[in-house]
Amino acid sequence: MSRTDPALLRGLTRTRPSRRTVLGASALAMVLSACGVRGQAAEELSGADFWEGKESSGKLSFANWPLYMDAERTQLKEFTEATGIEVDYDEAVAENKSFFGKVRPKLADGDSIGYDLMVLSTGVELTELMALNYLAPLDHMKMPNFDAYAGQRYKNATYDQGNRFTVPYASGITGIAYNPKYVDREITGIADLWDPEFKGKVGMMADAQEASNFALLLDGVEPGGSGKKDWEKAVSRLEEQREAGIVRRYYEQDYIQPLTNGDLWISMAWSGDVFQQNAEEGTELEFIVPEEGGTLWSDLMMIPYTAKNPVDAIMLMDFLYEPRIAAGLTEYINFIPPVPEAHQEIKEKAEAASGDEKEALEELADSPLVFPSDEDYTRLHDYVPLGAAELKEFTSMFLAVTQA
Repeated sequence: MSRTDPALLRGLTRTRPSRRTVLGASALAMVLSACGVRGQAAEELSGADFWEGKESSGKLSFANWPLYMDAERTQLKEFTEATGIEVDYDEAVAENKSFFGKVRPKLADGDSIGYDLMVLSTGVELTELMALNYLAPLDHMKMPNFDAYAGQRYKNATYDQGNRFTVPYASGITGIAYNPKYVDREITGIADLWDPEFKGKVGMMADAQEASNFALLLDGVEPGGSGKKDWEKAVSRLEEQREAGIVRRYYEQDYIQPLTNGDLWISMAWSGDVFQQNAEEGTELEFIVPEEGGTLWSDLMMIPYTAKNPVDAIMLMDFLYEPRIAAGLTEYINFIPPVPEAHQEIKEKAEAASGDEKEALEELADSPLVFPSDEDYTRLHDYVPLGAAELKEFTSMFLAVTQA
């Protein structure tokens, strides 16, 4: 992979929080306590009941991750110009777990959390929010851009069938990264992470869902259709790998530097981390989508059921699916957009540009880490869909390996 031109690094060169929830001991404690909050669930509402009588108020409050929109808030300004709706934007989501912990008591009491729209990741917190009826059911009649421009891969994910409560803001890939300074052969799949040739030089994710996905895919099991027997076999696979001394460590987001300096030779990795490391440090780490399959994770827009301005929130959600707007976001954040036509928008902008800007836009448009190929998409999977009753058992099983 060639080094990214500095002109492209508007947001990429800044340290970004992890886009995935990492389940450590404290997160496990939260999961294990889930059964104790069932009485705090909100009443389940149909879309018709929720949206009846609601109108635009001309304002909304939006909670997002740091560095997930440019400093000028360009897309929000365009939204205000187009609709007259003012947006109070807050980089309030430093981590899924901590943000959810802060808003959960208010949602349990039926109170406003102070935000009408929020962005959280696929994972444990999303499962809890949906199980407790804390998210507004989306009215897709109010989302014509989503219907017209969202990629099919983003329209019926296993974690939220039919996009009842969420639509993606941006996505990324969990695949395999390796350092060609130390690996003198082509890496093709998950099986390479179990190869004794790399004993003590393999990095695996500590996250229960990330680790489970790769173990399931290794045996040809699609995570979205897996069950307890599949999980038990996947746990055995991970235990075999660990007990053979192949795994150096189970990592959170701290695997990139060991991979760069040779402490690791090969590791599970997130596409954005590899893109960023190569861009900042001039490294030449390689990233692949394994032949057995990889994971497509997403950061998702959703409306809390206590939102004071839900009509304005859903209008903004839909506005961000206009291809030109989606392309502008992609230029800044360099994550996978859920709008395929953003690719063509960026290519056309590159054709009209010159100098450093042209080179940077062309490199962005050509990056498979930002625009996966159709073949890549066929090998990308969602996470294991977990109901509230399964969450505790599943997480305990896999953390027993990765947190041992």
